[in-house]
Amino acid sequence: MICTTVASVCGNITLLLVLALNQGLRTETWALTLSVCLSDLALGLCTVPFGVHNSLLGVWGGAGGSSGEEGRYAGDGPLCWAAGFSFVLFQLASLHSLTWATVDKFTEICFALQYPRLFTKSRSRGSLALLWLYSLLSATLPLLGCGSYRYSAGRFICAPSFPSSGTGLSLLFLGVGVIAPILVICSLYTYLVYIARSQALRGTFICNEQHCHYVPAKNYFRSSMVMTTTLCLLVCWLPYIITCFYEVFTSRESPVWANALATWLVLLTSALNPWINCMTQ
Repeated sequence: MICTTVASVCGNITLLLVLALNQGLRTETWALTLSVCLSDLALGLCTVPFGVHNSLLGVWGGAGGSSGEEGRYAGDGPLCWAAGFSFVLFQLASLHSLTWATVDKFTEICFALQYPRLFTKSRSRGSLALLWLYSLLSATLPLLGCGSYRYSAGRFICAPSFPSSGTGLSLLFLGVGVIAPILVICSLYTYLVYIARSQALRGTFICNEQHCHYVPAKNYFRSSMVMTTTLCLLVCWLPYIITCFYEVFTSRESPVWANALATWLVLLTSALNPWINCMTQ
Protein backbone atom coordinates (compact mmCIF):
# COMPACT_ATOMS: atom_id res chain seq x y z
CA MET A 1 0.00 0.00 0.00
CA ILE A 2 2.99 2.29 0.45
CA CYS A 3 3.81 1.84 -3.23
CA THR A 4 0.16 2.54 -4.03
CA THR A 5 0.33 5.81 -2.12
CA VAL A 6 3.51 6.93 -3.89
CA ALA A 7 2.20 5.90 -7.31
CA SER A 8 -1.16 7.58 -6.74
CA VAL A 9 0.28 10.89 -5.56
CA CYS A 10 3.05 11.05 -8.17
CA GLY A 11 0.84 9.91 -11.03
CA ASN A 12 -1.98 12.32 -10.31
CA ILE A 13 0.33 15.28 -9.68
CA THR A 14 2.06 14.53 -12.99
CA LEU A 15 -1.28 14.41 -14.79
CA LEU A 16 -2.32 17.70 -13.18
CA LEU A 17 0.91 19.30 -14.38
CA VAL A 18 0.36 17.96 -17.90
CA LEU A 19 -3.17 19.39 -17.94
CA ALA A 20 -1.96 22.71 -16.57
CA LEU A 21 0.90 23.11 -19.05
CA ASN A 22 -0.91 21.98 -22.20
CA GLN A 23 -3.73 24.21 -23.34
CA GLY A 24 -4.62 21.76 -26.11
CA LEU A 25 -5.80 19.19 -23.57
CA ARG A 26 -8.35 21.57 -22.06
CA THR A 27 -11.38 20.54 -24.07
CA GLU A 28 -15.00 21.36 -23.28
CA THR A 29 -15.16 18.33 -20.98
CA TRP A 30 -11.67 18.35 -19.47
CA ALA A 31 -13.22 19.08 -16.07
CA LEU A 32 -14.26 15.41 -15.90
CA THR A 33 -10.63 14.31 -16.19
CA LEU A 34 -9.68 16.94 -13.62
CA SER A 35 -12.34 15.56 -11.26
CA VAL A 36 -10.96 12.03 -11.57
CA CYS A 37 -7.44 13.30 -10.96
CA LEU A 38 -8.30 15.37 -7.89
CA SER A 39 -10.41 12.57 -6.37
CA ASP A 40 -7.63 10.02 -6.82
CA LEU A 41 -5.08 12.46 -5.43
CA ALA A 42 -7.27 12.95 -2.35
CA LEU A 43 -7.49 9.17 -1.91
CA GLY A 44 -3.73 8.89 -2.22
CA LEU A 45 -3.18 11.60 0.38
CA CYS A 46 -5.91 10.66 2.87
CA THR A 47 -7.35 7.15 2.68
CA VAL A 48 -4.38 5.08 1.52
CA PRO A 49 -1.93 6.48 4.14
CA PHE A 50 -4.62 5.86 6.76
CA GLY A 51 -4.72 2.18 5.74
CA VAL A 52 -0.93 1.99 5.66
CA HIS A 53 -0.71 3.40 9.18
CA ASN A 54 -3.23 0.91 10.54
CA SER A 55 -1.78 -2.11 8.74
CA LEU A 56 1.82 -1.39 9.81
CA LEU A 57 1.39 0.00 13.31
CA GLY A 58 -1.85 -1.72 14.27
CA VAL A 59 -2.88 1.17 16.52
CA TRP A 60 -6.62 1.17 15.92
CA GLY A 61 -8.10 -2.27 15.97
CA GLY A 62 -4.90 -3.89 14.73
CA ALA A 63 -2.31 -6.07 16.36
CA GLY A 64 -1.27 -3.37 18.76
CA GLY A 65 -4.71 -2.30 19.93
CA SER A 66 -6.96 -3.86 22.53
CA SER A 67 -10.60 -4.75 21.91
CA GLY A 68 -11.69 -1.81 24.02
CA GLU A 69 -9.65 0.59 21.93
CA GLU A 70 -11.14 -0.89 18.77
CA GLY A 71 -14.68 -0.52 20.07
CA ARG A 72 -14.25 3.11 21.04
CA TYR A 73 -12.48 3.93 17.82
CA ALA A 74 -14.92 2.06 15.56
CA GLY A 75 -18.16 3.14 17.16
CA ASP A 76 -17.74 6.74 18.24
CA GLY A 77 -14.46 8.02 16.84
CA PRO A 78 -14.74 11.26 14.85
CA LEU A 79 -11.51 10.27 13.10
CA CYS A 80 -13.15 7.09 11.84
CA TRP A 81 -16.20 9.02 10.63
CA ALA A 82 -13.97 11.48 8.78
CA ALA A 83 -11.83 8.71 7.27
CA GLY A 84 -14.86 6.70 6.18
CA PHE A 85 -16.59 9.79 4.80
CA SER A 86 -13.55 10.79 2.73
CA PHE A 87 -13.10 7.22 1.46
CA VAL A 88 -16.68 6.96 0.19
CA LEU A 89 -16.81 10.55 -1.13
CA PHE A 90 -13.61 10.49 -3.16
CA GLN A 91 -13.92 6.87 -4.31
CA LEU A 92 -17.45 7.41 -5.65
CA ALA A 93 -16.50 10.77 -7.17
CA SER A 94 -13.51 9.19 -8.91
CA LEU A 95 -15.47 6.23 -10.25
CA HIS A 96 -18.44 8.27 -11.47
CA SER A 97 -16.20 10.96 -12.97
CA LEU A 98 -14.35 8.23 -14.86
CA THR A 99 -17.70 6.87 -16.02
CA TRP A 100 -18.77 10.22 -17.45
CA ALA A 101 -15.34 10.69 -19.03
CA THR A 102 -15.79 7.29 -20.68
CA VAL A 103 -19.23 8.28 -21.96
CA ASP A 104 -17.68 11.48 -23.28
CA LYS A 105 -14.94 9.59 -25.12
CA PHE A 106 -17.44 7.06 -26.49
CA THR A 107 -19.70 9.83 -27.79
CA GLU A 108 -16.77 11.66 -29.35
CA ILE A 109 -15.72 8.56 -31.29
CA CYS A 110 -19.06 6.97 -32.19
CA PHE A 111 -21.17 10.11 -32.62
CA ALA A 112 -18.59 12.56 -33.90
CA LEU A 113 -21.05 14.75 -35.80
CA GLN A 114 -23.45 15.14 -32.87
CA TYR A 115 -20.72 15.35 -30.22
CA PRO A 116 -20.30 19.18 -30.14
CA ARG A 117 -24.03 19.50 -29.54
CA LEU A 118 -24.36 16.65 -27.03
CA PHE A 119 -21.39 17.44 -24.77
CA THR A 120 -21.16 21.16 -24.18
CA LYS A 121 -19.26 22.90 -21.41
CA SER A 122 -22.46 23.64 -19.48
CA ARG A 123 -23.67 20.05 -19.70
CA SER A 124 -20.27 18.79 -18.63
CA ARG A 125 -20.32 21.03 -15.58
CA GLY A 126 -23.91 20.04 -14.83
CA SER A 127 -23.08 16.32 -14.87
CA LEU A 128 -20.01 17.03 -12.75
CA ALA A 129 -22.10 18.88 -10.17
CA LEU A 130 -24.67 16.07 -10.07
CA LEU A 131 -22.10 13.32 -9.59
CA TRP A 132 -20.38 15.22 -6.77
CA LEU A 133 -23.77 15.88 -5.18
CA TYR A 134 -24.57 12.17 -5.39
CA SER A 135 -21.18 11.24 -3.92
CA LEU A 136 -21.62 13.75 -1.10
CA LEU A 137 -25.11 12.46 -0.33
CA SER A 138 -23.96 8.83 -0.34
CA ALA A 139 -21.04 9.62 1.96
CA THR A 140 -23.32 11.55 4.32
CA LEU A 141 -26.01 8.86 4.69
CA PRO A 142 -24.08 6.76 7.26
CA LEU A 143 -23.61 9.91 9.35
CA LEU A 144 -27.37 10.53 9.28
CA GLY A 145 -28.31 7.14 10.70
CA CYS A 146 -28.54 5.06 7.49
CA GLY A 147 -25.84 2.70 8.66
CA SER A 148 -22.59 3.86 10.21
CA TYR A 149 -18.87 4.14 9.63
CA ARG A 150 -16.91 1.43 11.41
CA TYR A 151 -13.32 0.31 11.41
CA SER A 152 -12.77 -2.95 9.53
CA ALA A 153 -9.80 -4.88 10.87
CA GLY A 154 -9.54 -6.80 7.59
CA ARG A 155 -9.63 -3.71 5.37
CA PHE A 156 -7.51 -1.55 7.73
CA ILE A 157 -9.77 1.43 6.97
CA CYS A 158 -13.11 2.78 8.12
CA ALA A 159 -15.92 1.84 5.76
CA PRO A 160 -19.72 2.11 5.71
CA SER A 161 -21.51 -0.61 7.64
CA PHE A 162 -25.21 -1.35 7.35
CA PRO A 163 -27.35 -3.41 9.77
CA SER A 164 -28.46 -6.91 8.77
CA SER A 165 -31.99 -5.57 8.29
CA GLY A 166 -30.74 -3.05 5.72
CA THR A 167 -30.02 -5.53 2.92
CA GLY A 168 -31.97 -3.47 0.40
CA LEU A 169 -30.06 -0.31 1.30
CA SER A 170 -26.74 -2.15 1.02
CA LEU A 171 -27.62 -3.53 -2.40
CA LEU A 172 -28.83 -0.12 -3.59
CA PHE A 173 -25.65 1.53 -2.33
CA LEU A 174 -23.48 -1.10 -4.01
CA GLY A 175 -25.49 -1.36 -7.22
CA VAL A 176 -25.87 2.33 -8.02
CA GLY A 177 -22.55 3.46 -6.59
CA VAL A 178 -20.22 0.74 -7.86
CA ILE A 179 -21.69 -1.96 -10.10
CA ALA A 180 -23.56 0.29 -12.54
CA PRO A 181 -20.55 2.57 -13.29
CA ILE A 182 -18.22 -0.41 -13.72
CA LEU A 183 -20.64 -2.07 -16.16
CA VAL A 184 -21.00 1.16 -18.14
CA ILE A 185 -17.23 1.67 -18.41
CA CYS A 186 -16.46 -1.91 -19.41
CA SER A 187 -19.38 -2.12 -21.87
CA LEU A 188 -18.50 1.10 -23.69
CA TYR A 189 -14.81 0.34 -23.98
CA THR A 190 -15.51 -3.25 -25.05
CA TYR A 191 -17.64 -1.87 -27.87
CA LEU A 192 -14.91 0.60 -28.80
CA VAL A 193 -12.39 -2.23 -28.93
CA TYR A 194 -14.79 -4.17 -31.17
CA ILE A 195 -15.07 -1.20 -33.53
CA ALA A 196 -11.29 -0.69 -33.54
CA ARG A 197 -10.63 -4.35 -34.33
CA SER A 198 -13.22 -4.37 -37.11
CA GLN A 199 -11.57 -1.32 -38.62
CA ALA A 200 -8.11 -2.82 -38.15
CA LEU A 201 -9.04 -5.87 -40.19
CA ARG A 202 -9.76 -3.59 -43.14
CA GLY A 203 -6.94 -1.15 -42.50
CA THR A 204 -7.52 2.56 -42.69
CA PHE A 205 -6.32 5.81 -44.21
CA ILE A 206 -4.86 8.56 -42.05
CA CYS A 207 -4.87 12.04 -43.57
CA ASN A 208 -3.03 15.22 -42.67
CA GLU A 209 -2.85 18.61 -44.35
CA GLN A 210 -0.54 17.38 -47.12
CA HIS A 211 -1.63 13.87 -48.02
CA CYS A 212 -3.32 10.62 -46.96
CA HIS A 213 -1.50 7.37 -46.31
CA TYR A 214 -2.60 3.81 -45.68
CA VAL A 215 -2.12 2.36 -42.19
CA PRO A 216 -1.71 -1.43 -42.19
CA ALA A 217 -3.91 -3.46 -39.91
CA LYS A 218 -1.07 -4.57 -37.66
CA ASN A 219 -0.15 -0.94 -36.84
CA TYR A 220 -3.67 0.31 -36.37
CA PHE A 221 -4.44 -2.76 -34.30
CA ARG A 222 -2.17 -1.49 -31.52
CA SER A 223 -4.47 1.44 -30.84
CA SER A 224 -7.24 -0.93 -29.78
CA MET A 225 -4.97 -2.33 -27.06
CA VAL A 226 -5.07 1.05 -25.35
CA MET A 227 -8.78 0.59 -24.72
CA THR A 228 -8.31 -2.83 -23.17
CA THR A 229 -6.26 -1.34 -20.33
CA THR A 230 -9.48 -0.03 -18.80
CA LEU A 231 -10.64 -3.60 -18.22
CA CYS A 232 -8.22 -3.70 -15.29
CA LEU A 233 -10.91 -1.74 -13.43
CA LEU A 234 -13.04 -4.87 -13.51
CA VAL A 235 -10.21 -6.88 -11.99
CA CYS A 236 -9.70 -4.25 -9.29
CA TRP A 237 -13.37 -3.94 -8.36
CA LEU A 238 -14.63 -7.53 -8.73
CA PRO A 239 -13.11 -8.89 -5.46
CA TYR A 240 -14.55 -5.93 -3.53
CA ILE A 241 -18.01 -6.50 -5.03
CA ILE A 242 -17.86 -10.23 -4.23
CA THR A 243 -16.84 -9.66 -0.60
CA CYS A 244 -19.59 -7.07 -0.18
CA PHE A 245 -22.22 -9.45 -1.56
CA TYR A 246 -20.90 -12.19 0.71
CA GLU A 247 -21.21 -10.00 3.80
CA VAL A 248 -24.66 -8.69 2.81
CA PHE A 249 -26.25 -12.10 2.23
CA THR A 250 -24.48 -14.07 4.96
CA SER A 251 -24.25 -11.34 7.65
CA ARG A 252 -20.71 -12.53 8.32
CA GLU A 253 -17.33 -10.93 7.85
CA SER A 254 -15.30 -12.01 4.85
CA PRO A 255 -11.90 -13.64 5.51
CA VAL A 256 -9.28 -11.13 6.53
CA TRP A 257 -7.06 -11.87 3.52
CA ALA A 258 -10.01 -11.42 1.14
CA ASN A 259 -10.96 -8.07 2.68
CA ALA A 260 -7.37 -6.85 2.62
CA LEU A 261 -6.85 -7.88 -1.01
CA ALA A 262 -10.18 -6.42 -2.17
CA THR A 263 -9.55 -3.10 -0.43
CA TRP A 264 -6.00 -2.82 -1.77
CA LEU A 265 -7.21 -3.46 -5.33
CA VAL A 266 -9.91 -0.79 -5.01
CA LEU A 267 -7.43 1.76 -3.68
CA LEU A 268 -5.00 0.72 -6.41
CA THR A 269 -7.36 2.30 -8.95
CA SER A 270 -6.29 5.73 -7.68
CA ALA A 271 -2.80 4.92 -8.97
CA LEU A 272 -3.98 3.30 -12.21
CA ASN A 273 -6.45 5.98 -13.29
CA PRO A 274 -3.80 8.56 -14.35
CA TRP A 275 -2.18 5.96 -16.58
CA ILE A 276 -5.57 4.93 -18.01
CA ASN A 277 -6.47 8.57 -18.65
CA CYS A 278 -3.23 9.11 -20.55
CA MET A 279 -3.65 5.94 -22.61
CA THR A 280 -7.23 6.73 -23.62
CA GLN A 281 -6.66 10.33 -24.74
